Amino acid sequence: MSDLAINGDSAIALAWKQIDPDVCAAYPITPQTIIVERFSDYVADGDVGTNFVCVESEHSALTVCTSSCSAGARTFTATSSQGLAYMWEMLPITSAMRVPLIMAVANRAISGPININNDHGDVMSARDCGWLQLFSENVQEAYDMAIIAPRIAEHPDVQLPCMTNIDGFILTHAIERMKPLADSVVKEFVGEFKPFKPLLDYKNPVSHGLMDGPDFYFEHKYQMVQAMQKAVPVIEKVFEDFAKISGREYHMVEEYRCDDAEVVAVVLGSAFGTMKAAVDELRAKGVKAGVCMPRVFRPWPADKLAKVLDGKKAVIVMDKHLSIGAYGPMYPEVSSVLIGCKKVPKAYNYIYGLGGKDVKVAAYESVFEDVLAGKAKTVNYLGVKE
Repeated sequence: MSDLAINGDSAIALAWKQIDPDVCAAYPITPQTIIVERFSDYVADGDVGTNFVCVESEHSALTVCTSSCSAGARTFTATSSQGLAYMWEMLPITSAMRVPLIMAVANRAISGPININNDHGDVMSARDCGWLQLFSENVQEAYDMAIIAPRIAEHPDVQLPCMTNIDGFILTHAIERMKPLADSVVKEFVGEFKPFKPLLDYKNPVSHGLMDGPDFYFEHKYQMVQAMQKAVPVIEKVFEDFAKISGREYHMVEEYRCDDAEVVAVVLGSAFGTMKAAVDELRAKGVKAGVCMPRVFRPWPADKLAKVLDGKKAVIVMDKHLSIGAYGPMYPEVSSVLIGCKKVPKAYNYIYGLGGKDVKVAAYESVFEDVLAGKAKTVNYLGVKE
């Protein structure tokens, strides 16, 4: 297929059209709304056979989706910010029921104060709920991750739900050039849905969502830990398979000019692209800077990140969410990785971009410069008005 000029939300809807899931239940919320609006057009036009369920809330959306997937239907949904917060009760229930549904999340600040712009407050607030989490830098990756996610989540060794995260407005609404795959290629890559112990298989009756007392609750939670661990080789294999059909390579940790870098920043989402520009500017000044992005946030790619960061002079962890009373949420996770390094780098935490606050290339450059000049604190708030 020829290149398209398309925004991130529409790119995800296109990927869903090519996959043609059995069920989609969703409730509109900015800046995710375009995904389900566009996909509902495909449903109305008969381009897909999906049963589209319009619900009265995000809590109901995830409840319907969890039930649908448990019954044996490939199921997708999408949300953002307060919508994800409204789903929160169902998030750990969905993962505990081991249903591999896919949810696109247009990352947006969690109110209050009321704000509809981008940061990672929504997904970070859900990071411990047992969901796989993938991040994208640009529209092409948003489309690709939407196709990759079902192959990972539905694998027999995994069977966990998956969030595909894209930065609200920055990617959801920005129009970029993207190269889609042919419908037949996507269909073959994703394959048919093979549900594990579906509720409607009356010849092999099972129960779902039961009460789980002290004798087995811990064990069932540990099974989810094991599934996350098993997801690592599955993710790597799916990335390899996707590269064969698309020519686009993905890794659990994406690196940019990290090999000989003395200082490396760790970022998520669209900031990876902006930080690359900052790294190039710094390199031109003789500063050995680098940047990496954990494309997969859950399962946390500790071993792979350690290989990137071991031996560096300093590591800068960029958090687009504020854990009030503590560090940014990614900082302690990266720090736990650094403890096992042969040569432990000094780690700095930068909180940035909350509520959509713009951060330009020059500001990212100043972060590296302050760290190298010894001006940085352990925790720093980039661009905040004192």
